[in-house]
Amino acid sequence: MAPETMGKVFTEVTVINRTDQVLFEDGTLTADQVRSIQLEHVLVVPRVTTLCLPPDLIQQLGLRSLREVDISTANGFQTTRIFRDATLSLHGREGTFECIESPGHPLLGGVPLRMLGLEPDWQNQVLRVLPERSPDTYLTIL
Repeated sequence: MAPETMGKVFTEVTVINRTDQVLFEDGTLTADQVRSIQLEHVLVVPRVTTLCLPPDLIQQLGLRSLREVDISTANGFQTTRIFRDATLSLHGREGTFECIESPGHPLLGGVPLRMLGLEPDWQNQVLRVLPERSPDTYLTIL
C-alpha cells in the first residue's frame, strides 16, 4: 500500500441530476437525456459536510445553484456556491443531496454518508453498509 493512501477510503459514486430524473419519470426526457456521471476514486472525508464537486463536473451535470455561502477550508474562508438536487448512488443506496462547488478532486462528506447508512472502515479502507432492516438499523428517531 502506498503511503499516500494509507488510512484513506475511496469509493465509486454515480451522481445524477435529480431534476432530469423527475423529467424522465414524467416522460419529458428520454433515459439518455438524464445527465449523470460515474466517479471513481472519490475520497471519503466525514468531516466535510456533503458532496464536493469541481465546477466542470457541476456544469456537466447541469445542477442548479441554490445559494452562495462562506466555507471554512484548510486555506481559510472562501465564498463558494451550493447546488441542489444531486442524486448519489453508491453501494446499493441512493439519496438526493446538496453539492458544494470546490476545486480539486470530488469529496464525499458526512451528511450523505450518514443519511445513506455508510461508514468508513479506515483499517480495511472500504465503506461499510450499515443495516436498515434489523434492530441494529442505522435509522433512528429519538
